[in-house]
Amino acid sequence: MLKSFPNLRFAGLGPRFWALVIDFLFLSLIFFPITQLVKGVWIMTPANHAWSYGWFITDPLCLIFVIIIFAYFVYAEGIHGATLGKKILGLHVIGIDATTCGPKRAFIRNFLRIVDALPVLNILGVVLIFYSPEKARFGDRMAGTRVVSIPRDINKRDD
Repeated sequence: MLKSFPNLRFAGLGPRFWALVIDFLFLSLIFFPITQLVKGVWIMTPANHAWSYGWFITDPLCLIFVIIIFAYFVYAEGIHGATLGKKILGLHVIGIDATTCGPKRAFIRNFLRIVDALPVLNILGVVLIFYSPEKARFGDRMAGTRVVSIPRDINKRDD
């Protein structure tokens, strides 16, 4: 809990996971039709990639999608404080000083997903969130951000 904001709680693995699932479902609604138009398939296999070298895929369409995904997270968290998935689940990315995340911190926390993904399947990020009192992955620690859960009734006024 943030001392100066007792209604805010650090978000754990469950809500963060489901927010990510919602975000990727949302992005899939965009990417699958584009893939169908460009490649003629809904879901690409290695045979559909222009360039692939074993596990390393450098297909231009996939690289464009990776850039769009990164930009989506940086924009949504940096400008609005939450992606669609986070917003639906009442999560918000804030600075450790309880200020807005901002584009610079959003860029750092999302760029460092590369480190959080090590060795595979975001294991480092999961372990850090699970064992951290502030539920912070490496990217959050380096960017000075935290993901908090905002109670749904926090914005309701007493009339």
